[in-house]
Amino acid sequence: MMRPSFFPSRRPAALRRFLLGAAVLGTVTGLTSVPPAAYAESGGPRPLPAPVPVPLPAPEDRLTVTVEGTGRAADGTYRLECHPDGGSHPDARSACEKLDRGTTWGRDPFAPVAPGTVCTMQYGGPATAHVTGTWAGRTVDSRFNRGNGCEIARWDALVPLLPDLSRGM
Repeated sequence: MMRPSFFPSRRPAALRRFLLGAAVLGTVTGLTSVPPAAYAESGGPRPLPAPVPVPLPAPEDRLTVTVEGTGRAADGTYRLECHPDGGSHPDARSACEKLDRGTTWGRDPFAPVAPGTVCTMQYGGPATAHVTGTWAGRTVDSRFNRGNGCEIARWDALVPLLPDLSRGM
């Protein structure tokens, strides 16, 4: 009957090589045993050092919003940073909160209107927006317009990230 090759041979020379290899490995890696007398003299086990705090990474949720054609002061390019909130967006806190609420598993708040969707034939004006950056660990590169009912609803779902064009500014 053959023994598996991972067991050391019962031959003395092979056993000596195995033990010598284990001793060398222990010496190189620092895993040698400490004699009991030396352990007792050292005062026993020592407490582990206090953990070093790891700095939090920079916020990953950063967007650039470019709005054109509103005919209002809302036109321009804004930076939005979330977690913590900041940037040049006029209402960063509310925009971050809105995006946080709209970000759920399997749902992309920046997704385009699905092909084949039936939309009302209404025109919401010439306004356009382009949102780029990173949100929830994913790259964002989305364009928005108000060319039909679906696009208007998509725009309005992202107010206050995008300006509210349903009321006077």
